[in-house]
Amino acid sequence: MSVTSSTDTELEAFTAEWQAWHRQQEARLSAPHGFLAITSLRWLEAEPQRSPDAPGAWSTGPDGVVVDLDDDEELVVEGVAVRGRHCFGVLPERGGVDAVWGEAVIEVARRSGRDIIRPRHPDSPLRTAFTGTPAYPPHPRWAVTGRYTPFDAPRPTTVGAVVDGLEHVYDAPGRLEFELDGQPLSLTAFPGHAPGTLSVLFTDATSGVTTYAANRSLVVAPAEDGTAVLDFNRATNLPCAFTDLATCPLPPAENRLPVAVEAGEKLPRERGGA
Repeated sequence: MSVTSSTDTELEAFTAEWQAWHRQQEARLSAPHGFLAITSLRWLEAEPQRSPDAPGAWSTGPDGVVVDLDDDEELVVEGVAVRGRHCFGVLPERGGVDAVWGEAVIEVARRSGRDIIRPRHPDSPLRTAFTGTPAYPPHPRWAVTGRYTPFDAPRPTTVGAVVDGLEHVYDAPGRLEFELDGQPLSLTAFPGHAPGTLSVLFTDATSGVTTYAANRSLVVAPAEDGTAVLDFNRATNLPCAFTDLATCPLPPAENRLPVAVEAGEKLPRERGGA
């Protein structure tokens, strides 16, 4: 009769929880209108331009993004069918609107001070061929407890992007300090998407070897006393790891970790990963 130790049981529970989380990540990525469904990236100008994977002629100016639809074309914007000329208005930075076109969605957005459209089609070959993202086996040793220290005031932080010539500006609220294998480390944090969370962009010694070279991302939710768990098992690839049709930010220089974080998502198969 075999005996399962409490350590084995804890690892099994930790692994099962991670697997459930990773399945949710994969589902979001491969959703019918997720990032794998993008078929083109158009940088809009004053001169109207057409795209074979989107209806209408698209342009931008002082009043924001405008589309001129042909008589037989229609979009649904916020539940309302629109024809002819439609103005989306001036979009906020990193904001956007989804316009429905049949089975597709046309993402209308603003990135690095410029307006774009990104059509998303469920039958995109990148999406239909997706078989999942490789990842390191999860282990509790990579879930480290650190401390979040807010800055006296948010620090405007400019970072590059995977698209040459683009920059992203974030107001960094603070820094996360922690240790890996006894080595003190820190990461500058940006505001997260959900209330109470932080988003961390980083590279490490695995970047460009077993993980995507440009960046990985980690969500951290500090406690009220500043305690923060950095679970690197949940380090994820940004969309740019899968497609060139993304404008992802690069980590700030101080977020290039000198250690190998052998945890989290690996280089996608779409980029030659195992």
